Amino acid sequence: MLAAQVLDQLSGPDGALAVTRHEAVSPLPVEVGRLLQHVLDVVARGGTVTVGSVPEVLTTTTAAGFLGVSRPTLMRMVDNGELPSHKVGTHTRLKASDVYAALRARRARERAAYQELMDLEDGD
Repeated sequence: MLAAQVLDQLSGPDGALAVTRHEAVSPLPVEVGRLLQHVLDVVARGGTVTVGSVPEVLTTTTAAGFLGVSRPTLMRMVDNGELPSHKVGTHTRLKASDVYAALRARRARERAAYQELMDLEDGD
């Protein structure tokens, strides 16, 4: 209930969130504000929010999970040069930043394809 009340206060005109500590006010970056609003929205609807950290280097199984693909599909992406990787002994490892970049690129392609479909529908 408290999350819903705070969210209601944040739903006004665009502004900035700030943190006050020892009488000093520090504005928060817009991305942090959006993240906090999303967390409050989930909590207000009765959902659960889990916060975790991701290591800088991922195993292929973990990277496949983040991308929502099977491990063999991930390995094909690595073999085709679509996703940079490096070896640690005989094991393939991927940088988390590369995996997230691939995820963002895929989402951008999906949005563009969806928009193209919408444009085709509007043209008819």
